[in-house]
Amino acid sequence: MKKLKWGMIGGGEGSQIGPAHRLGSGLDSLFEFTAGALDHRPQEGIDYGKSLGLGDRAYGGWQDMLSAEKKRDDRVDLVTVATPNSTHFEITKAFLENGFHVLCEKPMTMTVEEGEEIVKIARTTGNICAVNYGYTGYSLVRHMKAMVARGDIGKVRLVNAEFAHGHHADAADADNPRVRWRYDPAQAGVSAQFADCGIHAMHMASFVTGQEVTKLAADTVSCIDVRTLEDDAMVNFRMDGGAVGRLWTSSIAIGRQHGLSIQVFGETGGLRWSQEHPNQLYYMPLGERLQIIERGEANLSPEADRTTRVTIGHAEGMPLAFANIYTDLAEAITARKEGRDMDPAANLYPRAEDGLRSMAAVYAVAESGKKDGIWLDARPPMFR
Repeated sequence: MKKLKWGMIGGGEGSQIGPAHRLGSGLDSLFEFTAGALDHRPQEGIDYGKSLGLGDRAYGGWQDMLSAEKKRDDRVDLVTVATPNSTHFEITKAFLENGFHVLCEKPMTMTVEEGEEIVKIARTTGNICAVNYGYTGYSLVRHMKAMVARGDIGKVRLVNAEFAHGHHADAADADNPRVRWRYDPAQAGVSAQFADCGIHAMHMASFVTGQEVTKLAADTVSCIDVRTLEDDAMVNFRMDGGAVGRLWTSSIAIGRQHGLSIQVFGETGGLRWSQEHPNQLYYMPLGERLQIIERGEANLSPEADRTTRVTIGHAEGMPLAFANIYTDLAEAITARKEGRDMDPAANLYPRAEDGLRSMAAVYAVAESGKKDGIWLDARPPMFR
C-alpha cells in the first residue's frame, strides 16, 4: 500500500491525545506525518510542528493549513481533528467541503443539528468522516463483534457497559481549571461525564452487538454539588435488535482508573472484556466451562487476526488500537483511489453516523436526567 499523507490539527506539545495519534498513524508506515496546525497559539504551533519535522507545512492555525493544503498537488490525504470539543464541527465541516478525508475526535459535534449536517456533507461529498472511538480498534473487541455476528452466543439479550473512573472525585480540586471546564455548560455543553466517557461505552455496545440504541432513560447526578453538569450517570436503554442495555459512567468512583468494560449476554453464551486487561476475552458457553480467549492465539476471526501486531503473551495497548483505526482508514482511502472494494475486515472504523447517534444520546440523557428518568427517543431525527 502506497504511503499516504497525514495532517493533524491540535494535539500539540503537552497534549494528552496528540502522541497517541502520532504513534497510531505512523505505526504501520501507511501514513507520513506531513502537515499540522498543532496549537491555538500560532507561533507555538509552528515551532512544535517544525520540531517534529513538518518544515514549512507547520501552520499557525487550521485556516492557514486548509488554505495552503487545498492548493497543493501533494495535499494531505487524511486530517485528524484533535482540538477542543466546541471547534470540531467548524473544522471538520471545512475540510470535508474542501475534499479532505477527516478523522475527528469525539464528540464529533456539540449539537445534534451539527451532527446531522456533518453526515449530510460526508454523504454528499463522498469524503470519509470517521470518529475516533479508538477503543473499537482493540483486537479482541473486533473478535467479540465477530463472535456475536456469527451467532456464537445466540441472540443477544442483555448488554452491560461501564466507563467509570475516580479522577474527578476530590471536591477540593473542583475549581482546578483543567477539571472545572468539563462541568461548565458554557464549555462542555449539556453533559459532562456521559458526553466525555459514557458515549464510548454506548458506542461500544452498538459496535459489538451490531444494534443501535433506540430509546433510553437516565438517572444523572452531580455528586460534587458545586458542579452544574453530572459527574455520574446510570442509563437504561433499548436497542433495535431487541437487546436490553445498562450503562454506568462516573468520574467520582475512587479506586477506578480507566474503567471501560463491556459484557454481552446471549441465549447460548456470554462475553466479557475490559480495556485495562485488553489481551483476554472471557467466553462462557451455556452449560460449559469458562474459556479465556487470548489475543494472538490461533484460529481467531479475520477481524482479530488483522489487528494483532505482537506475539501472544505480550501486551498491546491504546496506541496500537488507534493504529488499527488508522490502518482501516488507509485501506479505505487507498481502495477509493484505486476504485476497488475494501477488505470487509477493515471496514469497521467508526463513521460520522456513529458520532451523530452519540450526540443524540447525549441530549436524551441530559433531558431524561432532568425529568426524573423518563424514557426518551435516543435517535437523531434523520434516523427516526
